[in-house]
Amino acid sequence: YLGQCTKDVIRWPRPASPPVVKLEVFYNSEYSMPSTHAMSGTAIPLALLLLSYGRWQYPLMFGLILAFCWCSLVCCSRIYMGMHSILDVIAGFLYAILILVVFHPVVGLIDNFNLTYKYAPLIIISIHLALGIFSFTLDTWSTSRGDTAQILGCGAGVACGSHVNYIMGLKLDPPPNTLPLSLSSLTVTVFGKAILRLLIGVIVLLLTKVAMKKATIPLACKIFRIPHEDVRKARQRMEVELPYRYITYGMVGFSLMFIVPCLFHFIGLS
Repeated sequence: YLGQCTKDVIRWPRPASPPVVKLEVFYNSEYSMPSTHAMSGTAIPLALLLLSYGRWQYPLMFGLILAFCWCSLVCCSRIYMGMHSILDVIAGFLYAILILVVFHPVVGLIDNFNLTYKYAPLIIISIHLALGIFSFTLDTWSTSRGDTAQILGCGAGVACGSHVNYIMGLKLDPPPNTLPLSLSSLTVTVFGKAILRLLIGVIVLLLTKVAMKKATIPLACKIFRIPHEDVRKARQRMEVELPYRYITYGMVGFSLMFIVPCLFHFIGLS
């Protein structure tokens, strides 16, 4: 979210073509600085390393190598695909490091608030919705508008799903004296259950996305009296795209954290 909003504030264009050969043109209407792919490609593996090391037993060097490879592949791909300059990628990398430095020390406080405070879902949904409205006023329409609402919706859905899990006692942290947890050995049964969980989970999430998309777009058009004959054009209106993306991907995030795990528990795949 911070990266997308920063793009719309700085408004640096994509690298010129020629001389750059663009292998991806769908997102060409977005701005360039900083590279949000570089940000996510840096923040996700490093956050996984910071949050999992000490909780699970694995060599630190393995985690560092995996994070380095992940980050390098994502950052380099944005350059060779012609979507970003080296400066964009470096800025995205450093921006992600800054965000981790600021938020990692307080992630425990944020998580505890989200899980234990009874009004946390209402506050989280309100904050994410306000951030989405703010981002939609920064500039004219581009693909980043929908991506931003999508990110915020997923975040709100995941947070609400985690809160419901905690309230119902479904997902509790193991006692501190049991950490770090050992990784189970990979057997045919474990591998088969993992693949089955993946397939069922993806199918449920896709069905959730399709159902919510079919419901939210016509409903938003009807509420705000926007013609919906041309769905692609209607989706570019803030009144349609913001609730469509936010509600649809909010439900996807909620399903990911609550509905799908409950389904796994019901069918014996937990």
